[in-house]
Amino acid sequence: MRIRNKVVAAVSSLVLVTAVLAGCSSADGTGTTAITATTAAAAAVKVDGTQDAAAVLAADEEVHSAGSSGAGATGAIELTGGSATSTAEGVKVDGATVTITAAGTYTVSGKLAGQIVVNAPDATVTLILDGAEITSSETAAIAATEAKELVIRLAAGSTNTLSDTSSYAEDADVNAALFSAGHLTVTGAGKLTVTGTGNDGITSKDGLLVESGTITVKAKDDGLRGKDYVVINDGTVTVTAGGDGLKADNDEDATAGYVAIAGGAVTLTSQGDGVDATTDIVVTGGTLKVAAGGGHTEQASDDTSAKGLKAGVIQVLEGGTIVVSAADDAVHSDGAVHFNGAEVTVAGGDDGVHTEGQQIIDGGSLNVAGAVEGLEAAEFVLNKGTVHVVSSDDGINGAGGTTSTDTADQGGGFPGGGEEVGDFSVTVNGGTLVIDSEGDGLDSNGTASITGGTVVVNGPEGNGNGALDVNGSFTISGGTLLAAGSAGMVVAPGTDSEQGWLSATLDSAVEAGTTVQITDGDGKVVATYVTTKTVQNVVFSSASITSGQQYTVYTGGTATGANTGGLRASGKLGSATEVATVTAGEAPAGGHGGRQPR
Repeated sequence: MRIRNKVVAAVSSLVLVTAVLAGCSSADGTGTTAITATTAAAAAVKVDGTQDAAAVLAADEEVHSAGSSGAGATGAIELTGGSATSTAEGVKVDGATVTITAAGTYTVSGKLAGQIVVNAPDATVTLILDGAEITSSETAAIAATEAKELVIRLAAGSTNTLSDTSSYAEDADVNAALFSAGHLTVTGAGKLTVTGTGNDGITSKDGLLVESGTITVKAKDDGLRGKDYVVINDGTVTVTAGGDGLKADNDEDATAGYVAIAGGAVTLTSQGDGVDATTDIVVTGGTLKVAAGGGHTEQASDDTSAKGLKAGVIQVLEGGTIVVSAADDAVHSDGAVHFNGAEVTVAGGDDGVHTEGQQIIDGGSLNVAGAVEGLEAAEFVLNKGTVHVVSSDDGINGAGGTTSTDTADQGGGFPGGGEEVGDFSVTVNGGTLVIDSEGDGLDSNGTASITGGTVVVNGPEGNGNGALDVNGSFTISGGTLLAAGSAGMVVAPGTDSEQGWLSATLDSAVEAGTTVQITDGDGKVVATYVTTKTVQNVVFSSASITSGQQYTVYTGGTATGANTGGLRASGKLGSATEVATVTAGEAPAGGHGGRQPR
């Protein structure tokens, strides 16, 4: 069952969590970290992050269907420049204003310097645009001020354009080049270019549905805006917006305010958020490309939200291909994000993916090509799929707005350097996770556990951070872990781990491109790793490691087979040089299984 522990009307004014979360980044390597946080419990968003797309959409408001083209009157409207002609019932022409007052289907062609108004309460009106060019200098080009639903059908092979006034009154109800007070559907096999000179491009005060067509929108503010929802099932949609690309902003109904993309090709270039949903974002197919705020190489201003995908409750990315570059977080949710099969590539000027609650990966691929912090969540879980993270700070950060004052025993004696332990966690049950970080690699301000899968951390070179940084308990019971980085702040799994592990600190650092190999007591190679940067400590765990047994670390030899972030499938010692001998289950001197400064 879906849980939304919030007052929807207050979503847009949630009290922000204030936190200082500095994982072990002091320049002097002392490991001193202060974590302070305040939370507004009444504004918390608690969401079940395991929900799939079907469950989320089933709880949302049902999407309207395009009205019947055979209902009501039919006829043609010929635009003649400064006016129009029509013999259809329900059509009135007054100078440059064409008013439709009855349900029906009307074919519109020609040019008009004026406006089409639909004033047909509780009716469905279909406009077939067949070579229509409408420009209004005073208001919207097409405005359905009273209608149950407006359907815009683009005639096959046709090219149509709409543009509006350069400005609207601040309190104007009609404020887009294509506007509907009721539901709005765009469909057909033609082309539509909309220029929202004064405000939005396409707006519905109810739901906005795109079924097909080639739609190009340039807007001063938002590109496509549906109060209750924006749903794209197919078509080619290209938006350039001074505000948000796609926006659903109903904050009074918990079932509304969502964006769903099931197919088509959607390209969004926005100065604000790429996709902004008060509640949910659900992507099950198609291609979605977003550039927000100038992209991840730009810096978002303090007064502008420039996130790629932003949701107030949950995002489910279940299918299709998604590429996001944003000046702020590339993917952001106040509740949860569920990666459930989509192929996702993101880059963020702040976080790659940020969630206040759960961040769950159950399939597909997630590539964080660049970010300050790669993946941040109160609860991170990888069950299945392929994840690759490149970050200038932490790779994965289990963090949020609350901490406890307890310092849980990590099993080896020193819990992550004695820092406070929050109600946060990082869990890997399966899949493949590769991290390349300049800050902490795998960082949790709470606990961490690995039960399966493959985790490779190419951690920091500086001694102020570590490849692993866990404040609370850190256990491993299955899978493979290879974490390499500096030796200034070393963390290893706890001694209560079910699977064996070893931590080796070398007498001196080895350079990038060095082959590091680990052998057991019989001389069998159990791990081969090629460094991608300068490292001095290596933590390794697999089913081949037995606690209490001695292992030898070498540099040199050859690495062969599949390559997972530098961890190779096999290797041969050849003339490799012995550089360390360690006992599995024992942390380096001074480490005791927890993070300690050297």
